Amino acid sequence: MEFAGKRILIVGIARSGTAAAKVLVKRGALLTACDRKTGAELGESLQELAELGIEIYTGGYPPVSRKDYDMLIASPGVPLDIEPLKTARKVNLPIISELELAYLLKSSAVEMYAISGTNGKTTVVSLLQAILAHDGQMALAGGNIGIPLSTLVDGMSAGVIVVEASSFQLETTFRFRPRISALLNITPDHLDRHKTMQGYMEAKSKIFVRQNRDDYAVLNYEDAYIRKMAELCPARIVYFSTERVLKEGAFVRDDLIYFAFDQQAKTICSVDEVSLRGKHNLENILCAVAVAAIAGAKTESIRETLKTFAAVRHRIEEVGVVDGVLYVNDSKATNPESAIKALESFTEPIVLLAGGRSKGSDFYEFARFVNTKVKELVLLGEAREEIKKAVMEAGFKNIHEVNDFNTAVETARRLATAGDVVLLSPACASWDMFESYEHRGDLFCEIVSAMKKG
Repeated sequence: MEFAGKRILIVGIARSGTAAAKVLVKRGALLTACDRKTGAELGESLQELAELGIEIYTGGYPPVSRKDYDMLIASPGVPLDIEPLKTARKVNLPIISELELAYLLKSSAVEMYAISGTNGKTTVVSLLQAILAHDGQMALAGGNIGIPLSTLVDGMSAGVIVVEASSFQLETTFRFRPRISALLNITPDHLDRHKTMQGYMEAKSKIFVRQNRDDYAVLNYEDAYIRKMAELCPARIVYFSTERVLKEGAFVRDDLIYFAFDQQAKTICSVDEVSLRGKHNLENILCAVAVAAIAGAKTESIRETLKTFAAVRHRIEEVGVVDGVLYVNDSKATNPESAIKALESFTEPIVLLAGGRSKGSDFYEFARFVNTKVKELVLLGEAREEIKKAVMEAGFKNIHEVNDFNTAVETARRLATAGDVVLLSPACASWDMFESYEHRGDLFCEIVSAMKKG
């Protein structure tokens, strides 16, 4: 698509908005950028945009009309019901995500393999990229993880980008068509934004709705929502399953991981050889195996990577042992279902740090797991009363409420004894106290590191 001379408003001055601005300036677009935050709050992001010489609005938004703009680009964290986007829809101005922009900008020799789902995306994207790179393929990872996609495609003439695609990014795509798509799982999440499960599923389904029979969709056979969504998928579907042997797809039989495709089944490795911890990671592994095999990766490359691949940052990341207590950073668990999977990964007594901003979640199933798996619960953040109510109704009483994160970690340290696990798995978003879940996890790691040094 040609962007020279196009009048474009970028809504949201953050990492993806800044990346979009940089690549569009190079292509001759006429840009304006805006953000509800003030200049002081935006800091370095604002400075980077100012150096591009584009018009900038801070602390609010400019008027939007067809005479002013040809297109709007919405950063992932920007709600679609804010004024400039509502007005744009009324006057039929296109609104796209940075994911869609990257797809429109990429070379035809660059393929995208897109991964989505409520939980596990980052692990699968990182593992898949590692497998493909080990196999000798030119493969990079981006999107909701690491480097913005528009930055990657700007410097890439050929190869593969493994895309972590969130529902926020997918809902404003209109041409995005990955060569291989994958959906890991669907559980209630981001209902504060999507309002209903149907709305959330519709956003997620955009990962495959524009594929065709020459493309592939790797889907979780055991997820009822995904099985329903598969009815709308035009691509060739390849399933994975942790519960049954499949005629075609990735599965486990007799503790061995298999991939069956085009009437040929290959043994990848035994489950015991895989380095990633936790039952939930078996789903992630099977998904990555299926996508990698479809992409032509050799069985040896897949096997060797599975044996050595370590957990990604902020997802059941073992930070260190202090006084015989293992500290684990699972800050990426921003919903109850993800936190439940973390709790299932340990047999040791758990001192759990939880709380933050709810995304419209139901905490009652999470509370049931807390009651059976957790020794002590340290609560903080906006949702702590909601979580407290749920866990108390489940019969759990060892609750400790705190007002700040440092106190939370110190309280957990005081409560834990040798052989315990102190687990940061908040079951909530971080935005009430932090810039991101990474910021929250990094602080946890820094505090633990300081403990180790005495």
